[in-house]
Amino acid sequence: MHEASLLKNLLETIQTIVMEQQGIRATRITVQIGALSHLTPEHFRSHFQQAAQGTVAENAQLEITVLDNIQDPLAQEILLESVEVEMATELQER
Repeated sequence: MHEASLLKNLLETIQTIVMEQQGIRATRITVQIGALSHLTPEHFRSHFQQAAQGTVAENAQLEITVLDNIQDPLAQEILLESVEVEMATELQER
């Protein structure tokens, strides 16, 4: 399943970003879905929420933009645009 592979790679990247920033979890994730990825935002959101369970991305707010350029070399990909990370110090301040 193409989505499973894309989501696995995406979640590994998000995990790496959170760890590099010494955070505890991702709070907001912004992605771009390529024009030839064959995923609707709803379909992607559903698969993402399921795959993110038990990871640093669980319960993160997900922002999705669908690209329309079928000539783009990355038109079949899911592109990670940004990750907002919650830091341990933010929890202590609450």
